Amino acid sequence: MIIGTAGHIDHGKTTLVRALTGVDTDRLKEEKARGISIALGYAYAPLPNGEVLGIIDVPGHEKFVHTMAAGAVGIDHALLVVAADDGVMPQTREHLDILQLLGVGQATIALTKVDRASQEQIAAARAQLGDLLASTPLAGARVFETAAALPADVGVTALRQHLETLAQQMPARPQGGLFRLAVDRSFTLAGQGTVVTGTVFGGAATTGDSLVHSRSGQTLRVRSIHAQNQASEQGVAGQRCALNLAGLGKDEIQRGDWIADGALLQASDRIDVQLQLLASAPEIRQWTPVHLHLGTAHCTAHVALLEGERIEPGSTVRAQLVLEAPVFCLPGDRLILRNAQASRTIAGGTVTDPYAPARKRRSAERQAYLRALDALIATGSAEELLAQSPHGLPLSQLVRLSGRRWPAQDLPADCLQLPLGADTLLLSASRWQQLRDQVLATLAQFHDKHADEPGLNAARLRRMAWPGLVQGAHDALWRGLIDGLLRDAQMVASGAWLHLPDHRVELSAAEQLLAERLLPLLDEGRYDPPWVRDLAGTTGASEDGVRQLLRKLTRRGQVFQVVKDLFYGAARMQELAQLVATLAASDARAEVEARAFRDATGLGRKRAIQILEFFDRVGYTRRLRDAHLLRPDAHWQGPAAPLQ
Repeated sequence: MIIGTAGHIDHGKTTLVRALTGVDTDRLKEEKARGISIALGYAYAPLPNGEVLGIIDVPGHEKFVHTMAAGAVGIDHALLVVAADDGVMPQTREHLDILQLLGVGQATIALTKVDRASQEQIAAARAQLGDLLASTPLAGARVFETAAALPADVGVTALRQHLETLAQQMPARPQGGLFRLAVDRSFTLAGQGTVVTGTVFGGAATTGDSLVHSRSGQTLRVRSIHAQNQASEQGVAGQRCALNLAGLGKDEIQRGDWIADGALLQASDRIDVQLQLLASAPEIRQWTPVHLHLGTAHCTAHVALLEGERIEPGSTVRAQLVLEAPVFCLPGDRLILRNAQASRTIAGGTVTDPYAPARKRRSAERQAYLRALDALIATGSAEELLAQSPHGLPLSQLVRLSGRRWPAQDLPADCLQLPLGADTLLLSASRWQQLRDQVLATLAQFHDKHADEPGLNAARLRRMAWPGLVQGAHDALWRGLIDGLLRDAQMVASGAWLHLPDHRVELSAAEQLLAERLLPLLDEGRYDPPWVRDLAGTTGASEDGVRQLLRKLTRRGQVFQVVKDLFYGAARMQELAQLVATLAASDARAEVEARAFRDATGLGRKRAIQILEFFDRVGYTRRLRDAHLLRPDAHWQGPAAPLQ
């Protein structure tokens, strides 16, 4: 169990911790000279069951509330310290607010310095505490009267026994998930190198593991671990840990950083939160500047409202925080807000979405997505989140949002998994069917309006079916969708064209006979097929008749018109498409220039350019200055395959 002290300056927190553990948590010369705590202090005490009780001692001065907030995050139990001769004071109240906003639901009260107070003062302090805690979850917390400056004080002894009992009864935190530690201190030990300390928020780390430093992205090796002040092979969630790390110097790691599994780390400068404004705080309006305390990090931010025009005191609402510096967090992480002057705590809450958008943040679709994230936090199920991800959710993003790995058996039973480079795109079955229907409906509408056209190439079909969604982020979903429709024979490919199975351009008997003579002639010409006038001369047909038939064969996907009166057979066009792909793969910038294509085909420069421009038109490539690039969502599969 980790206990955090709280309370006003000079109420005896450090003295009490020393009496409980024998450890003086004031380490700095300035602390000893001034007689006040400035930095976080740490003490440990062995328990009868062999475990170790950890205590974080926080400063009580109002100027160091930001340090108190960094120390209080992640604690299991609060030790609220109030001096009997002074009673409840401003930082008593502010520290209590912070504890509640951080979700600390258990506390013990230490009424200190009773040896310096009269019975009337002690009774008054107890009454003040009763009033202060009455409306909080900490109402009814046990109160111990202590005189920590006296040797063998019975109050301190009783308090120690109480805390030891609580610690031994407290269940261990869940240790599933991926490791992350919030750094609150970094230093160097002679002969060992860099050491960082902090509270483990999730998962477990073992000696020899490779972890990542959030701010630099540097991979670090864990040389050794101290958990709860004892040498250990492993540090787990809920423990205070010191990690001896190889890979960075102490000055490169600072409070607010994370040491974590690399799969969890993605910086964000916008987070959507569930915000609780204190009843005593002023209202918050659009773009109110605030100080944010998240994990052990501290940065400034502005509040962007997601509902209404203001946040009233005492209310709980959704809001977005636009940060001055990027942070690393997970849904469910607790946070504290202080006013622009950092002189008072005004609100707290939890992170809902660490990767919030800048646009459409108030839309109904966005609110539904945030509710799905709430369900993920509450239940651990990804079903609702996938249902609210209309274009799929990368598995890596689901890991970052949940803080854990997702083996296949943990995913919803109807979840589809599509390749996404080194990642996997997850999509609900119902949404998959909606997208398929959308593509098929687009094709059907096109056939109705253009009955004599063979269909659409994949690039144009995508623009028509998914207007505004042609970014690279959706490439994997589009490829999977087209592949699935072709595999299920709900859509057919004729050369470069995609069409419905029952859509065909029919030939008359005479046209069929002429086509059987024309197609071999085109094929024999290889990369330099005969022109329409030459084909007409060879077959004895009229030029216009040959031209009209070849255009009809184009609509059937059997030939392709590169320029007026110049047609290529599907097999030859497939060879040329493959040649373009080969040249692109061999170029450092994946570019195909006309001279390289000319040399590879043995054609003249003019013809090479004509063919490359044809590939641009049908969506296989795109022009970039004097070169041509393969489109990332397009490839030509076989002589009768479409662009996908």
